[in-house]
Parts: sequence; C-alpha cells; structure tokens
Amino acid sequence: MTSVLGVISAKGGVGKTTTTANLAAALAQKGYNVTAVDGNITTPNLSIHLGCALYPVTLHDVLLGRAPIEQAIYHHPCGMRVVPASLAVSDLCVKPEMFQAAVSGLLRGRGLLIIDGAAGLGREARAVMAAADSLLIVTNPDLPSVTDALKAVRLAAQNGKPVLGVVLNRVGAYPSQMSAEEVVGMMDVPVLVSIPEDGAVPASIAAQTPVVLWKPRSRAARAYKHLAGIIVGEREPEAGSLLESLLGFFRR
Repeated sequence: MTSVLGVISAKGGVGKTTTTANLAAALAQKGYNVTAVDGNITTPNLSIHLGCALYPVTLHDVLLGRAPIEQAIYHHPCGMRVVPASLAVSDLCVKPEMFQAAVSGLLRGRGLLIIDGAAGLGREARAVMAAADSLLIVTNPDLPSVTDALKAVRLAAQNGKPVLGVVLNRVGAYPSQMSAEEVVGMMDVPVLVSIPEDGAVPASIAAQTPVVLWKPRSRAARAYKHLAGIIVGEREPEAGSLLESLLGFFRR
C-alpha cells in the first residue's frame, strides 16, 4: 500500500474532496492509520466536509512557520487524523512549493497519508503530485471531464508518478455518459470504482460528515467502501487492472 496518496482532478467540481474524505473515513473504519491533508491551498474544502472548518491551527500556519505540524492535526471521531487548511483570505500568500517539505517530510511514516489536491494542473496540483508516491484521479464520466483527466495521467507520467487508477463519480446522473470500459480505453488506466449518483452525498456534505458515516448503507457509501478495499488490496478494480495500469505507465 502506498504511503502517500495524492487525489487529483484536472477539472473542478468532479468530487475530488468528497472522494478524499470518504476514502479516508472508510479506511479509518477498517482500522488503518490514516491522515487526510487538505492540499488545496487557495480554495480548501476538506475541513468543511469533515466538520473541522474552524480548527484553530491549520496547514497554513505550518507553511507560514507559525506552528509545528503536530499542532495542525485534528483527530476526527471516526479515528482518522485531518490536517485542515485555512479558509481565511489573508492566508492566500502561501507558496505551493512549500507544501512538499512541510507535509511529506513531517507526516511521512504516519501510516497512509491521503492528500486532497487542488483542481486543475497548476502549481498547487503539481505540488501535491510531487509530494505523493502514487496518484488517484477523480473524474465524471463525460467526455470533457475524461479528456481533462487524461492530461493529469500524462502529466503524472512525465513526472514519474504512477497512477493507481480512476474514480468515476456521479455515475448515472446524466444520460449518454461514458462507460467504465470506454474510460479505460481512452485513459489507459483502470477504473477502480464507479460512484453512483446518490442524494445521500450532498446531504452528507451539508451535515459535514462523510457519507460512509452519514448513510453507511447508501449506494455511494458502499462504493466508497469498495474503493477503500481496492486501495489496501482487498478488492479488485471495476475495469482494467493495476498491472495493466503499471504496464501502461512504463510504456508511456
């Protein structure tokens, strides 16, 4: 199992932070030592999803030299740790290049570290990519989103970062969506799991609680738990295989 997993998406609004929060919570429920870090420096949302938006010390305090990383760790009721980022506009001056040294250097060795990256492929997303051992790409199953996700796969290859696979989010929300097999054929990486469109997800976000905790028997919660099993080697990907993904990575 990778020690530092970066969760990225080349397109905003596809469910990257929701995936990070639920994957971390599901793994914590399984008994794994998990820390979720908000690597979205300018527009962070992970703390809102996890109910620690007003935590007094944040990642920004660490990056600005105001506090050690230990003071920025929030212990979530489900058992995982969270390093939230600041929601204050006054903290936007932080340079993304400071992220890798502050996070990967200080938190490596604390079990599994899951970093919620910024949307897009700019400096913030690249900083998360640099800090990660492996990457998980989140996308919606429509052509524009998958096209952007393909850019993330190619950027990862250029930077020597293996992509474990793709999470297809909001499957079934709209007609004429791409199938998992079509996404694999286009991106040359496995689709690990398809997260169905489920009203329990926005309700859980409003409740600031991951859906795996809010509605554990919902369709989306079961899919996120399946994803957690794949990450730790207990389940198989939905379409494609990790071996095929690694072979495709080296071919590229």
